[in-house]
Amino acid sequence: MAGVTIVAATEADRPAWNELHAGFAAFYGVDQTDEMRDRVWGWIRDGQLECRLALDGSGRPIGLTHFREYIRPLMAARGGFLDDLFVAPEARGSGAAPALIRAVADIGRERGWSVIRWITRDNNYRARGLYDQLATRTDWLTYDIAL
Repeated sequence: MAGVTIVAATEADRPAWNELHAGFAAFYGVDQTDEMRDRVWGWIRDGQLECRLALDGSGRPIGLTHFREYIRPLMAARGGFLDDLFVAPEARGSGAAPALIRAVADIGRERGWSVIRWITRDNNYRARGLYDQLATRTDWLTYDIAL
């Protein structure tokens, strides 16, 4: 992780964030419009969603994570949900992904969260290899109702 720095995204980071977020959408095959990115950036700016960027040794953004607090009624606790994690293809293996995850975990500890939770696609083997080193895979399944 030498040379990787994690920072909160600022307005000046918007162009680089646009590129990274577009790359994330493309990775998952999601057609995304400028309006969609504007909406997500608005959530970041108004605090509904937080964003951290991984910077390489030259200060160039090479990865991002989006996360937010959620309540856990059964546990009477609060947790953090890591919505998105993306590292530019040319920067994979740089240590950016574990640095981003650890940064969110550190934030969660500071805020008293009981857990950091996220999901990934079953076939995202490279990411799952990292996640298996940093976290415990659960036996919970997710379900969606498309509305």
